[in-house]
Amino acid sequence: MYVYDQYDQHIIEDRVRQFRDQTRRFLAGELGGEEFRPLRLQNGLYIQRFAPMLRVAVPYGLLSSTQVRKLADIARKYDKGYAHISTRTNVQYNWPELEDVPEILAELATVQMHAIQTSGNCIRNTTTDQFAGVAKDELIDPRPWCEIIRQWSTFHPEFAFLPRKFKIAVNGAVSDRAATEVHDIGLECVEEAGELGFRVTVGGGLGRTPIVGSLIRPFLPWRHLLTYLDAVLRVYNRYGRRDNKFKARIKILVKALTPEVFAERVEAEWQHLKDGPNTLTDEEVQRVSQYFVDPQYRQLEDQDDLLARLDAEHPGFARWRQRNVVAHKKPGYAAVTLSLKSTAVAPGDVTDKQLHTIADLADRYSFGEVRNSHEQNMILADVEQERLFELWHELRELGVATPNIGLLTDIICCPGGDFCSLANAKSIPIAESIQRRFDDLDYLFDIGDLDLNISGCMNACGHHHIGHIGILGVDKKGAEFYQVSLGGSAGRNASLGQILGPSFAQDAMPDVIEKIINVYVEQRTEDERFIDTFRRIGIAPFKERVYAANH
Repeated sequence: MYVYDQYDQHIIEDRVRQFRDQTRRFLAGELGGEEFRPLRLQNGLYIQRFAPMLRVAVPYGLLSSTQVRKLADIARKYDKGYAHISTRTNVQYNWPELEDVPEILAELATVQMHAIQTSGNCIRNTTTDQFAGVAKDELIDPRPWCEIIRQWSTFHPEFAFLPRKFKIAVNGAVSDRAATEVHDIGLECVEEAGELGFRVTVGGGLGRTPIVGSLIRPFLPWRHLLTYLDAVLRVYNRYGRRDNKFKARIKILVKALTPEVFAERVEAEWQHLKDGPNTLTDEEVQRVSQYFVDPQYRQLEDQDDLLARLDAEHPGFARWRQRNVVAHKKPGYAAVTLSLKSTAVAPGDVTDKQLHTIADLADRYSFGEVRNSHEQNMILADVEQERLFELWHELRELGVATPNIGLLTDIICCPGGDFCSLANAKSIPIAESIQRRFDDLDYLFDIGDLDLNISGCMNACGHHHIGHIGILGVDKKGAEFYQVSLGGSAGRNASLGQILGPSFAQDAMPDVIEKIINVYVEQRTEDERFIDTFRRIGIAPFKERVYAANH
């Protein structure tokens, strides 16, 4: 993983000193609320329903065990003993005291972490596949490219005050686990005539106006990555709406201009930048890539016979391995997802004690490295297969071995009305009620792959638009109701969900989801996933079943 040099460290420490003084002046009444607002947002600090929320940057989801321990210490010392993994792979604290935030940032700086550009109208954390660098279906490791984008975009003066926030995702595998098509810019690593480059989509996004991104360049040679991104951002900065925040995202501009016209304007702008100082060189790519070399893997063989025997002897281990363990590019290794979705725990929450233990497990099992996923789980990416059974026992004791990754109860969920001042309705109680209804593992495994996402408002922090089943909290004359959509998908050929119909009261939601699942189970063909059945039969059978019982 990337390691700060003296310049990086100096910049971060300078920012801490600046914000410490800004906070002091605000608390002393020398800065007004509107003056302080952009300063705190530049440092990841929001004012939520009950307390400030601090969002800590975790570039492309990658953490060292040292950093995880620091996150645990901060959760215990400055929060209520837990942290939250966000859908941009960042870490959030929901209960810090405002006067403590400079101290938190100072502690983060000691382990090469910060909260810069995790909020505000700027380029946010660049995300990628949680299995980057180890995935068996990977064409190229996207992490060096994410780091190049991070270094280019951090403190970029031209893009510090964009019309709205801006999100970039990079994918380097056959499967798109980074949801590139619903980002402001999605970059797909591709090869053409033996040359590495990127397939560029622009204008994807969720929120109030969900849109799947448009292809504006089928192939961009790697040397031109930053100059082309620069051109896209310049066109957005110049033509993006600033008079209406609901129409300020780049997706609205691309739609208004049409993707063809937008691409033409980017190409015209690019002519002023192409082959300029930001053109990447072999030396620069190598400088960054050296931080992402493989760890000291042992020469191992796949342990198929051993694992098959353990599966037969321990059905719980077999279930866990089926759902939470994925193939690794190196023989004898596997990547393990730690489920932060056990029933009665807010999805994505992890305690300080769990974080400390996860750091220890990372040191013992996975070269001292941990990843966060945009599905709000954590990953040990380099585990020896012959140690999986041993690790499984430790993860069970820790409460992060629920074998539900990719299943109905692996719910993506925003904090909702329990914390967020923007939310129309609570999200966490809905997630829990569904998890309790579907607590039979045999039935969950029979249902199979299914993404269920919950957002407490139209900002769509829970990505409900791209859930196979999406749930959106809405306000009906002061009462909390929930709108359901079906057919969304975040992977390749992404799709947006279709609204099922009128919204439902909170206590009806488990029944609604059960009826939807019953239609799927009755209508599916062999080996057909929920999303496949939905695309084949359409929304009508689901709508008929769900609403028929209500009349």
